[in-house]
Amino acid sequence: MSKKHGALRGSLLGLTAIAGMVAFTSAAQSEELRLLTWGGYAPDEVVELFEKETGIDVEVTLSNNEDMISKLRATGGGGFDLAQPSQDRIAGAQLEYGIYKPIDLSKVDAAKFIPSMLDATKTNTTVEGDVYGVPHVWGTSGLIVDKSKAANVADYTDLCAPEVAGKVSYRLKRPTLIGFAYAMGLDPFAAYGDEAKYQEILDAVEAKLIDCKSNVKTYWEGGDALLNLVRSGEVVAAMAWDTGGWKLNNDNADITFVAPKSGALGWIDTFALPRKTKNEDAAYKWINFVMQPEIAAKITASAGNFTASKGADEFADAKLKAQFQGSFPPADLDNIKWYPTVPAGLEVLEGKTLDRVKAAQSN
Repeated sequence: MSKKHGALRGSLLGLTAIAGMVAFTSAAQSEELRLLTWGGYAPDEVVELFEKETGIDVEVTLSNNEDMISKLRATGGGGFDLAQPSQDRIAGAQLEYGIYKPIDLSKVDAAKFIPSMLDATKTNTTVEGDVYGVPHVWGTSGLIVDKSKAANVADYTDLCAPEVAGKVSYRLKRPTLIGFAYAMGLDPFAAYGDEAKYQEILDAVEAKLIDCKSNVKTYWEGGDALLNLVRSGEVVAAMAWDTGGWKLNNDNADITFVAPKSGALGWIDTFALPRKTKNEDAAYKWINFVMQPEIAAKITASAGNFTASKGADEFADAKLKAQFQGSFPPADLDNIKWYPTVPAGLEVLEGKTLDRVKAAQSN
């Protein structure tokens, strides 16, 4: 072989090797997880730990329920590998737009989840026999109570007790209707499929709320306004969210969040697979990674809410851990009433009920 041909051959081999390296590098760089999620659910520290452990790059897009559905609807379920809609926003969107694909539960480490939350989410996201979501971040509404002034308030209807007359507050919103119904021994979620039965429940709750109106200091709208009313002592018991109660507890040990006897009302933001996910394996790796208790605690610190990771509260900030465990003994944790998908038409009935309660209050 001539030196000329040998040099040419060497150059070609070199180019081939370089091309191979470029292709390999390109393939490695293409390993990416496109995550559509809420603020605080994928903090930088957690993303960095995941990328270091797996070699998978994470592209985070922040969103909310309406925006998630809009984005996935526009692409037929494309553009992202993993999304985090609330559990009550999955079934309806799937039936109408077909934007998700079923979860392969064999690829999810069930032992990392709080069993009651995993079971509830599986039930509430099942469409035509397939499960479309598993739980991640959750929160509740229940009672914020100043135990030094309203020690007997243990359920929603206790807000109507004469001992706290003029010193309670709640919103004129659907959670109040649901909470009072449960405290009255009714089951509104079980009646979701029967509009007439649901109306009967609403009628009973409406009468109770109208009867209770003299106890109400104010129907709160903004969260900060409510917290200030409790801080000042003008309100000693209210229906509100867990993190608000714990925030108040940081300044006053007598005030905290109480899970009602009939059950706190819970929301869950899930993990769901967009129908056209391109990296399903990475999605499952992310789910199992962030559900590790130590990692989940970092997400709690970032988002302000707990996750469905079993045992993650043990790794939370000491103060928050104590508040959580004080508000949610195991029995109360398992008694949370998780919001299912709202059937069409029920919110119209609820709105009319709330309007009548509001009108009665103004008389």
